[in-house]
Amino acid sequence: MKIVKYFFVGGIAAMVDIGLFYLGAGVAGWNYMVIGTGSFTLATLVNYIMSIRVVFESGTRFSRYSEILLVFLVSCAGLVVNQSILYISVSRLAIGLLPAKLLATAGVFLWNYQLRSRFVFAAPRARVT
Repeated sequence: MKIVKYFFVGGIAAMVDIGLFYLGAGVAGWNYMVIGTGSFTLATLVNYIMSIRVVFESGTRFSRYSEILLVFLVSCAGLVVNQSILYISVSRLAIGLLPAKLLATAGVFLWNYQLRSRFVFAAPRARVT
């Protein structure tokens, strides 16, 4: 059930990411790699806030500060994947900006869910005494 909730939350964050990306790169003509980083970062913040309210229980394994740090570390790796897919799609394969961004977003979705659910927000392991 969590993955269904995360799909909803991720969908909203993806709309933020793709919308800002399209406005910045497609409409304003800014560098797609720069705007891709900014839109991804803001979408990560939206995703975190919504995730702890709808999908995951915050603070079960780590302090809030550590949890936020871990979410952004996981997302940094996701950003590398996102930017790599964007670069290869646009610069090497001549795919349009919006289809490339959709492909990159889909590529990072499962990465983020798996690491967040199995590591960042996983219940603490019981200690054997």
